[in-house]
Amino acid sequence: MNRKYLSRIADKILKDRLESSGAVLIVGPKWCGKTSTATEISRSQLFMQDPDKAVSYLKAADTKPSLLLRGDTPRLLDEWQVAPVLWDAVRFMVDQRGLPGQFILTGSAVPQDNVVQHTGTGRISRMMMRPMSLYESGESNGSVSLSALFDGETEIDAFSDLSIEQIAFAIVRGGWPASIGDTRKSALRHAIDYVEAIINTDVSRVDNIEKNPARVRALLRSLSRNISTLATIRTIHNDIAMGDDDESISEKTISQYLNALNRIFVTENLPAWNPALRSKAAIRTSPKRQFVDPSIAAAVMRLTPERLLDDFNYFGFLFESLCDRDLRIYAEAIDGEVFHYRDSSGLEADAVVALNDGRWAAIEVKLGSKEIEEAAKHLIELKNKVNTERMQDPSFLMILTGTEIAYRRDDGVFVVPIGCLKN
Repeated sequence: MNRKYLSRIADKILKDRLESSGAVLIVGPKWCGKTSTATEISRSQLFMQDPDKAVSYLKAADTKPSLLLRGDTPRLLDEWQVAPVLWDAVRFMVDQRGLPGQFILTGSAVPQDNVVQHTGTGRISRMMMRPMSLYESGESNGSVSLSALFDGETEIDAFSDLSIEQIAFAIVRGGWPASIGDTRKSALRHAIDYVEAIINTDVSRVDNIEKNPARVRALLRSLSRNISTLATIRTIHNDIAMGDDDESISEKTISQYLNALNRIFVTENLPAWNPALRSKAAIRTSPKRQFVDPSIAAAVMRLTPERLLDDFNYFGFLFESLCDRDLRIYAEAIDGEVFHYRDSSGLEADAVVALNDGRWAAIEVKLGSKEIEEAAKHLIELKNKVNTERMQDPSFLMILTGTEIAYRRDDGVFVVPIGCLKN
């Protein structure tokens, strides 16, 4: 029996993009639901990895790729990167037809450099899909809207239904659509299967360069140990050398492997925010290490929800990764991006949501309530540090938590449980 399609925040984004662009490219990791979402809105489909037809499809792509573009529109071209010539064929066809909403392309890997002749700028719109947020999986009640806060909402009064135990389960299970609503045993197995596929096949297939599975595993373990930190390649190299993986790996090889992981959307580091400041403090530019879903780290480390609850320090890092995933999904729906901030004075913000119209909000992530007071002070300090003659005042300051009650503090800082948040 086919699973019922679960509505995604990406549904509206895709619809809007199709109304304004000739084609839309959906990228993201395997198993995150790209094909299902695209199939819902498309009127004809081409599945390049269909084992019964893959050979004939590749022959058609080599001889006359326009044959593969025939069909009702929007036409889905699933895993188009298997035949990269389709990109230029779509770009050319979009030019010829001059109409929006012609094609949807999906891909779980970035093709090698120089395999397409044109960028597709102005013709092909790009959107990123990730595993499901807690709001999409039904675990956040959505009583606090990120969009509403940006629009000036000042009064919030809500309760999260998520317990710490449920948050631990959501982290280890991940946001993979196939896991949502599945039995506990099966749901927790999906992320482990995903990691094993990365190690043994996917990371080598992306560029057809064979990679040592033991080294890939050692690298993933180090990235998992350093999740939600600013660990450099040197730090990762030293961590692997000192770890229990019994596997040496050079910094050059680490860089190559990291690039492959980026290209199959396993890792998605959080870039640094670079605002105009009143002070002369130097802004750190290192990205924050993140996977596209926190369950990848949990699977690499073979954690169960119960084991995670026994290590609240590491739980905090994975909770931050969960919040970063959800914030990215919600921010994209309101035309924004997510960054992190840290400067030479040690002041930091775990996340900064910056909208393309110049509005921004600073966010600290705290699993429990003990650190809320200190987090609020840091957010206010950052607000006072930003040069508002060159930038807007923050739309709001928020502490995103694993607690139960959403409220506005006397200093104006919002305290919002992740189990209340939506786009």
